Amino acid sequence: MPAKKRDLDAPGVAQVQFLTVAEVAAMMRVSKMTVYRLVHNGELPAVRVGKSFRVPEKAVHAYLEGAYFDAG
Repeated sequence: MPAKKRDLDAPGVAQVQFLTVAEVAAMMRVSKMTVYRLVHNGELPAVRVGKSFRVPEKAVHAYLEGAYFDAG
């Protein structure tokens, strides 16, 4: 089934900041493999570009905000 064609001129599309897996790993201070696991498990949304993934920066921030817990 072919991918749906999207209107790239739609508001907001050009404003999305995408990060590489290496950039996400550095930001989260984890290994690239950990980021790949999060992507493949569906915990971190990503877009596949060729053979690599790009992760929306807002998705990384949302994931980290949801990961906080009270250790006390």
